[in-house]
Amino acid sequence: MSRPAAIAGDWGTSNLRLFLCSDEGKPLAHKAGPGAAAVDAPFPRVLSALVSDWQREHGELPIVLCGMVGSSIGWTQVPYVPCPASASQIAARCVALEGGRVRIVPGLSCTNRLAAPDVMRGEETQILGALQLDAALRRGQHLLCLPGTHTKWVAINDGVVRDFLTAPAGELYSLLAQHSVLVTDTPGSQRPAAVSDGAGFVRGLEQVRLFPEADLVQRVFQCRSRRLTGDLAPQDAPAFLSGLLIGSDAQSALRLMTQGTAANVHVIGTPQLTRLYAQALAAFGAVPREINGEAAALAGLMQIHRATLHSQVAHEA
Repeated sequence: MSRPAAIAGDWGTSNLRLFLCSDEGKPLAHKAGPGAAAVDAPFPRVLSALVSDWQREHGELPIVLCGMVGSSIGWTQVPYVPCPASASQIAARCVALEGGRVRIVPGLSCTNRLAAPDVMRGEETQILGALQLDAALRRGQHLLCLPGTHTKWVAINDGVVRDFLTAPAGELYSLLAQHSVLVTDTPGSQRPAAVSDGAGFVRGLEQVRLFPEADLVQRVFQCRSRRLTGDLAPQDAPAFLSGLLIGSDAQSALRLMTQGTAANVHVIGTPQLTRLYAQALAAFGAVPREINGEAAALAGLMQIHRATLHSQVAHEA
């Protein structure tokens, strides 16, 4: 059996996911806890309560955490690393707490393709993990897509994060589906069903493909008008909205990040979301490759753990 080497955690706004990991990055056990926004006790106490049994059994293991735990609503605010940023620069800017036993990964900042400030926290570990899982990403120029509440489109050059662009497609879907009359006549009465890649989603993508000159704001009312005229079944309206949002996101991101040329895009995230984005990217001429987000996050966190451990040993020597 692999021996535990560290505890890796993604402490986001809504959820905390902790993994007991071997030195190779293999997860040996996992736990869940409250997100940073829901923590109602000091962060060290919450973390200690969750990992105390692992620590009793395996000793005082080092802990590396990413996500909103390093934000203004987290344990401590860790400054962003400005892009371009390499793996070694990200590891070097980790903040050590609890006598060095806990390290918090910094997020990234950049000026994006729209000449606006942009930031991320947590996704940087998935990016580093993807570079570990696919050695080809460490050479040449690549485009990564990390779909979620705030989808990230990331430009990589020889393993360095050059810049990125955030599109809050998931947040817009939630707001429009739950708090508008676009997909239901009784907004707020119930949460819409989970989006699937069914007929409604395909129709949404097709609308984006047929009218590439239209902006999203001119597209979304179709969710209501087609539903009212019987052209769209009510149960398909949430998926149709998702197709419009994800399709518009993918189309615009390809134009901005690749200047409209055909591109290979690595999509990193949960299987449901990567499948939807892969379908949208393929509809606009890109070649998508899906990478499991949890595996990438663990690989990235363990890479940072090894880098900071080696740095500490070198410093002590």
